[in-house]
Amino acid sequence: MKEKTVTLIILHIAVFLAGWTGIFGRLISLGELPLVWYRMIASVVVLFAVLAFMKRIHRTAISAVMKICGCGVLLALHWVAFFASIQASNVSIGVACVATSCFFTTLFDPLVNKKRFQWKNILLSFIAIAGILFIFSIDVRYRLGIALGLLCAALYSLFSILNINVAEETKEDSATMLMYELLGGVLFLTLSIPVFRAIYPAEPVVPQGNDILSLLLLGSLFTIVPFLFQLQALRKLNAFTVNMAYNLEPLYSIAIAAVLFGELQEVGFSFWVGIFLIVLSVVLQTYSVIRKGES
Repeated sequence: MKEKTVTLIILHIAVFLAGWTGIFGRLISLGELPLVWYRMIASVVVLFAVLAFMKRIHRTAISAVMKICGCGVLLALHWVAFFASIQASNVSIGVACVATSCFFTTLFDPLVNKKRFQWKNILLSFIAIAGILFIFSIDVRYRLGIALGLLCAALYSLFSILNINVAEETKEDSATMLMYELLGGVLFLTLSIPVFRAIYPAEPVVPQGNDILSLLLLGSLFTIVPFLFQLQALRKLNAFTVNMAYNLEPLYSIAIAAVLFGELQEVGFSFWVGIFLIVLSVVLQTYSVIRKGES
């Protein structure tokens, strides 16, 4: 089997594993903030152990660590909004909303990096917004979940843009950056737990029963392993190919949720119209990138 074929298989295993992330929002009984807190603790322990084993732990300037940890706060907030969206609606709606991150990137990137707006990309992104409007027409019970899903997408877009800028400025490798981002997220959420308990005193913050196993799996097999597989794929494939493969992540999540939870019975025709429009916007934006010869 050719090396590139093996790399593609590894990449799609990573995407499939990442597609399970949203499922844990239904499986774990904790609220969104403690859920993410435990996930990040488990992830940082696993990643630190892997980097230590590979002898890739090294000193990093305090100024760089602070900037990377700042990105970690955005990552933590993104995950909190993601699981809050799923718990307020369902997995299918939550992951569909996350797919609108392209729209927010089109808006935020010129503002953050002081570049000209690409009106063509904005027009393409409005197709995704039209899709969200169709999904938003679903039962009013899910509208809070949709709003939280859009917040999640906006936070992820901002995190991605700033993460690239910080990586270019600090020159740190991706694995080291992720470790400090996870640490930054853990510290931020640790300070936030008392506030969470004050607002939601009835919400449990200690995992019960199967929650412990689920959190360990989420923090290791379904967080760190996909990331390490993605890094391995990037050594052999261009960034465009990797990003294109990750467009399948929401579809995997929807399919898995349909099998495990029967969620297709909870959505109707307007949901599928919305999904079609979101996927169409991604395909058109992808085609636009191909024509420009970008990777």
